[in-house]
Amino acid sequence: MSDAETIAFIFARGGSKGVPGKNLRPLAGKPLIAHAIECAKASKTIDAVVVSTDDEEIAAEAKKWGAEVPFMRPADLAEDDSPEWLAWRHAIDWLEQEQGRRIGLFVCVPTTSPLRAPEDIDACVARYNQDDVDVVLTVTPAARNPYFNMVTLNDDGLASLVIQRQRQVATRQKAPEIYDITTVCYVANPNFIRNATGLFDGRAGVVSVPQERALDIDTEWDLKIAEAMMGDNND
Repeated sequence: MSDAETIAFIFARGGSKGVPGKNLRPLAGKPLIAHAIECAKASKTIDAVVVSTDDEEIAAEAKKWGAEVPFMRPADLAEDDSPEWLAWRHAIDWLEQEQGRRIGLFVCVPTTSPLRAPEDIDACVARYNQDDVDVVLTVTPAARNPYFNMVTLNDDGLASLVIQRQRQVATRQKAPEIYDITTVCYVANPNFIRNATGLFDGRAGVVSVPQERALDIDTEWDLKIAEAMMGDNND
């Protein structure tokens, strides 16, 4: 394939301790992984959707919903403590070395943010193309602020602000803006992924997404919240 592609990668290993079988758990009538696949396919900027998994059942489900599964992820890249960054590298190298594809832009669409919208993906690609950055990640305004209402405890169990200033911040509105990283989308230069060890090794741009689209599925409670929110959206 001569032209460079913008490829959406979905990384979905079989093991999950927080929510067993998470990637295949039903949510609003379809498995969690299907929401990521459909959103990526609906994006205006994505040329192909590729799933990286070590699990045959996930692979079969991903194909059913229209994703490519050209390889199975090696077991050593699918352990609980396996850095996903290495799975990113593996996916890029496999497609280029085994299929001869040129990846112009790497886009990661995690399964854990089923409330994302296709325009969130498009906004991340646009931000990457517009600015001199190596990677773009999504953020949302944080509910807590280390300058104002987040504390750490010392050896005596006494509390102090996580970040202290000479002049105390009296209100949340006067504290520096703080954001949570979300799992809505990541966009990166493939060469940056090959040569770096993490997101913040290079110039990181951000796209802010509203909290209602930034829910991250880590627990059973998160699934219940997502189900309720999707039910409200369909009313």
